[in-house]
Amino acid sequence: MFIITYYPVAVVVCFLTMLCWGSWANTQKLATQSVPTTIFYRDYTYGILLLSLLLAFTLGSLGDAGRSFLTDVKQGNTQSLLYALIGGFVFNVANILIVVGIELAGLSVAMPVGIGLALILGVVVNYILSPVGDVKLLSGGVFSIFLAVVFSAMAYRAKGAKDGSVSTQGLMASLVGGFLMSFFFYFVAKSMTMDFTNPESGLLTPYTALVLFAVGVVASTPLFLPILRRFASKPADGDIFYSDVSRRNHRIGMLGGMVWCMGMASSLLASGAAGYAISYGLGQGATIIAVLWGVFIWHEFRGAPALSNRYLMLMGLCYVLGLMLIISAK
Repeated sequence: MFIITYYPVAVVVCFLTMLCWGSWANTQKLATQSVPTTIFYRDYTYGILLLSLLLAFTLGSLGDAGRSFLTDVKQGNTQSLLYALIGGFVFNVANILIVVGIELAGLSVAMPVGIGLALILGVVVNYILSPVGDVKLLSGGVFSIFLAVVFSAMAYRAKGAKDGSVSTQGLMASLVGGFLMSFFFYFVAKSMTMDFTNPESGLLTPYTALVLFAVGVVASTPLFLPILRRFASKPADGDIFYSDVSRRNHRIGMLGGMVWCMGMASSLLASGAAGYAISYGLGQGATIIAVLWGVFIWHEFRGAPALSNRYLMLMGLCYVLGLMLIISAK
């Protein structure tokens, strides 16, 4: 299978994770202009599963390093398989709450608040699992990201004070989603071997863990869709059925899932050389990408007071500083 063993390459791959995780929500913004969020989300989960299988049967099955996908599935023990599935379950409920946050509060607010919190807690949780990297630099990076989250919330508050658009539900959904999001990577990592070249018996390679994770996402979606219907549905959504949606909009939803899955695959592959805390932390720098999309493409802060823009600039500076410190930790 294809693996990464060189740290600088792992850092570059982490930036691919950042780009993917910060960009997938654009497909939500596109699709949900005419499609119920619940239908978009179903297609999104199908996209995650589709790409995970594609990667498993290509990059995960070619070459001499490690184990091929089918061989790996057969030898995986029950505990490892369950950990990967639980990771998908935890991710799904967290992600649905963040999707609700995006619907209610906007991309440039929900992502910094939710994913920023996920980054802070996730780095700590994954460092405990695999203590790779300088703890002082990691701590400095996490604190800088925390400041970025605070500035993002302050920017949103200043905007809302002017136009009355503050969504308390959106912020709360993003915070709860971010808290839960910080744990999903831990479960997936627990299912995986630390040595991708010579994987331990019973544990999974990244490609197999990704497929089981995706199965957990798809299988648990029917359990959590009522959350989307309750908080993110429009009055007319109940009159639109899955078969009523155009193929183009179904493809947009699946594309969103595939973009996110590519980011997840990149993060898992990079973790072998960079460690779980660094690969996860850098990937969750996706927030700054999401804010750029929200501000400059979707114009979510159009007409906002100058104070909001200053807070956004401070948020960006803190995020960049935090990412630099995390990179320097190894």
